[in-house]
Amino acid sequence: MARIRIDGGTLVVEINGLNKLWAVKNRLTIPLAQVRGATADPGIIREPKGLRAPGTHVPGVITAGTFHIDDGRVFWEVRDPAKAIVIELAEDAPYARLVLQVADPRAAVALIEEAIPAR
Repeated sequence: MARIRIDGGTLVVEINGLNKLWAVKNRLTIPLAQVRGATADPGIIREPKGLRAPGTHVPGVITAGTFHIDDGRVFWEVRDPAKAIVIELAEDAPYARLVLQVADPRAAVALIEEAIPAR
């Protein structure tokens, strides 16, 4: 499960436990200026993942790491799709979007949406 926090003008995503190993990452930092929005989306797990590099994908068990699809790189860290959120990022961000499992999807989405600079 990922922990999300806002540190100044930065979205910080910390990957916990063994998921660090599966995702091949322990932390992501994204400037809030590159964050477009966030939504809770348990159905995202059914979307095509693309090519895994590096990461882990065992259908129905875990999707973690960097995946390459037509619209760019997507970072996944999901075991329980019911707790999945999707964070859409700007074109100049390192990923097109982040798909993360969090403890409380509604609270995580609210935290991100409130922190995004007005456009």
